[in-house]
Amino acid sequence: LPTHAGSSLEPQENSMEPAAALEEEVPLTAASGPLGCQLFGYVGIEAVLDQMKIKTMKTGFEFNIMVVGQSGLGKSTMVNTLFKSKVSPKASQPGQVERIPKTVQIQSVTHVIGEKGVTMKLTVTDTPGFGDQINNANCWDPIIEYINEQYEKYLREEILITRKRKIPDTRVHACVYFIPPTGHWLRPLDLEFMRRLSKIVNVVPVIAKADTLTLEERAEFKQRIQEDLKNHTISVYPQEDFDQDPDDRVLNNRIREKIPFAVVGADQEHQVNGKRVLGRKTKWGIIEVENPEHCEFPLLQDLLIRSHLQDLKDITHSVHYESYRVRRLNESNRP
Repeated sequence: LPTHAGSSLEPQENSMEPAAALEEEVPLTAASGPLGCQLFGYVGIEAVLDQMKIKTMKTGFEFNIMVVGQSGLGKSTMVNTLFKSKVSPKASQPGQVERIPKTVQIQSVTHVIGEKGVTMKLTVTDTPGFGDQINNANCWDPIIEYINEQYEKYLREEILITRKRKIPDTRVHACVYFIPPTGHWLRPLDLEFMRRLSKIVNVVPVIAKADTLTLEERAEFKQRIQEDLKNHTISVYPQEDFDQDPDDRVLNNRIREKIPFAVVGADQEHQVNGKRVLGRKTKWGIIEVENPEHCEFPLLQDLLIRSHLQDLKDITHSVHYESYRVRRLNESNRP
């Protein structure tokens, strides 16, 4: 009988030739064991991916997103469209009037979303009232304070002598900033906010309600925004400094050419050519949200969920949180 990997190998006449042939095929996996035994056989390294997948499906993962912008730009609708669920903090009861606070009051709502056996604990943080006042001086302070508070919570759990096996992660992984569709240059408020926030969190700028602009106005407005960001040295996500290899750089360069994404949000379905699609109905036709020819919402959805979700979490942990951690530990060690 042929011998199997993991069993003790005895010198047998019938098994010497198959064993020698197998050793020649995979010499790197052969290893010397105790008492002169040899273990050989193919080791499937790709099995590690299956182990990680099974573990992730059992434990699930966390993703925290913050939306910032003036009232009336469709932040709640955009988040609901993004995750195909009612996950925004917006009042969901019909007929209920949503009151807009006069100050920036941070509101967070957590939902557990499941799909194909994978669970995601999604936390959506809204900042109603941002930029709505006549005097918007230091209106970003509550947002910065909130983001740093989440870093502080994680740091306190991390430095405990007896800490949890899995630390609850409430850190903001992505901040989607909604730019009003003015068609002109960025406002000083927009520039100052992104300049401050891009240093502590991943900022993804989008042009809200892009259907109010023509295609020519949209392209010109996007070019002006890109020039503003470059002239003021504002690094939005994905940052060039964090590209790890040439393949990532090629992909991220394509994304950077499209930023800010011109998006349209809608949470109602309409019938188009026999299919149910998400869109906004006008007397000229239906604006399909998930149609790349109508808006760039699919690019935003692809960036936040399909291609860069884990990268957003990694950069938050290894860059932004690490900078906060080093600063806090240096402060505590000063005499």
